[in-house]
Amino acid sequence: MKIFILAIALLAVAILGVFFARGRAIINYPSSGTDIVAFGDSLVEGVGSAQAGGFVRMLSEDLNIPIINLGVSGNTTADALKRIKELDRYKPKVVMILLGGNDYLQKVPKEETLANMNKIIDEAQKRGAVVLFLGLDKSYGSLAKETGAAYIPDILGGILGNKNLMSDSLHPNDLGYRLMADRVKPVLKELID
Repeated sequence: MKIFILAIALLAVAILGVFFARGRAIINYPSSGTDIVAFGDSLVEGVGSAQAGGFVRMLSEDLNIPIINLGVSGNTTADALKRIKELDRYKPKVVMILLGGNDYLQKVPKEETLANMNKIIDEAQKRGAVVLFLGLDKSYGSLAKETGAAYIPDILGGILGNKNLMSDSLHPNDLGYRLMADRVKPVLKELID
């Protein structure tokens, strides 16, 4: 029983930590928007999943909410920034952002990647959305704090490189996407309730 209570307490602390970045509240929380949007690259699109949508589809089913999937395979942060106006077709409440892997593969300088990501977050926030930033490495945590975005660190931790969880060298299979969905779910649920 004590272990259960401790686990619940730790989960509560982790969720509260998502909502405050060095004393700074998450921008636009709670949002008056209506749409949940996933914005990013092939990981958002769900490449490698047996069914379209990967972790985004799983989240939609788990939480019984529609999630608009604006994932485009191959997108770098620069590509995604060029299409950020796609958000204008919606009234975003939460925009989940997962990008940066293609920048790394194309050897885009880290500073350029982070500058583009900063602009993408800013554009989503200008549209009234809470940004839920899914991080690939530690530098993303600093950016989340600076921009007032909710943050999930190391979304691919323990997945990338694990042949049981990957469909190829870059994309999870359904088991890997399930782990991603399970990491995002409690935070997204807090942001939309």
